[in-house]
Amino acid sequence: MELHARYGGVVPELASRQHVEAIVPVLEEALERAGCTLESIDAVAVTTGPGLAGALLVGANAAKAMAYAIDLPLVAVNHLEGHIYAAWLADAPSGEDVREPRFPVLCLIVSGGHTDLVLMTGHGRYRRLGETADDAAGEAFDKVARMMGLGFPGGPEIERLAGQVSPTLRLPRARLSRPYDFSFSGLKSKVLRLVRGEEGPVPAAPELAAAFQEAVVDALVTKTLAAARDHEAVEVILVGGVAANSVLRRSLSERSPLPVRIPSAALCTDNGAMIAACGWWRLQDGEVARLDVDVQPGLRIG
Repeated sequence: MELHARYGGVVPELASRQHVEAIVPVLEEALERAGCTLESIDAVAVTTGPGLAGALLVGANAAKAMAYAIDLPLVAVNHLEGHIYAAWLADAPSGEDVREPRFPVLCLIVSGGHTDLVLMTGHGRYRRLGETADDAAGEAFDKVARMMGLGFPGGPEIERLAGQVSPTLRLPRARLSRPYDFSFSGLKSKVLRLVRGEEGPVPAAPELAAAFQEAVVDALVTKTLAAARDHEAVEVILVGGVAANSVLRRSLSERSPLPVRIPSAALCTDNGAMIAACGWWRLQDGEVARLDVDVQPGLRIG
């Protein structure tokens, strides 16, 4: 992220070049840490979408080369599905003795590019119930942080600042005709007007950050629990980069009448372990990709 911080966001071309430079050293380090060699692994799982095309191509081509060179199965993984399977690597919720999530499970995937509510009724079986109508939650955090003159990525900066106060300012929540959809553009516009002083004295930065974070978290938790109730889920999963936010984690866990499973913060942000976990389940079902599989930057789930 340091590479992109000076620009206030990810620059696709720079990301692709960095992937090219890092892919081999990262693979070598991963094998060394795992204490294995290429010849000792059983399959190669790789993200084929969604995401930035250039970065996806680097990973996909490296994975194809490995699979071809040592005659291994290649498993194509949806990045969003990978986030869900991070929950299979998480500890069981407090008081629960079930190691793996139980179906049907309601999944909230919340990241810089995606905010989706997905009902998962079995391995590989998804129904998307809701999505964002505009900005994803993580994107809204980044944009509001930029408005406030904070660093990138914006989520950790806003959480740090918001932790200094208890919010007294209340910001709006969007009301949409589709009950499980999200919208953060109006909230973002409200913050911009406040920062510009268009609605009176500019609120103190910690107060504004806390109010913004509270509004986002409230919308995410309220709609997630409504969807879980309406579709008779037995468990809730919270995944994606924004799931590292401690206020969101605590609020969902405290307000949910159902067990809530949340991976560690390290497994919430993009990581290879979640792709491997998803790839393992796909491999059990015999879902092996051809070596000419292409990337799909706009791939969806459900």
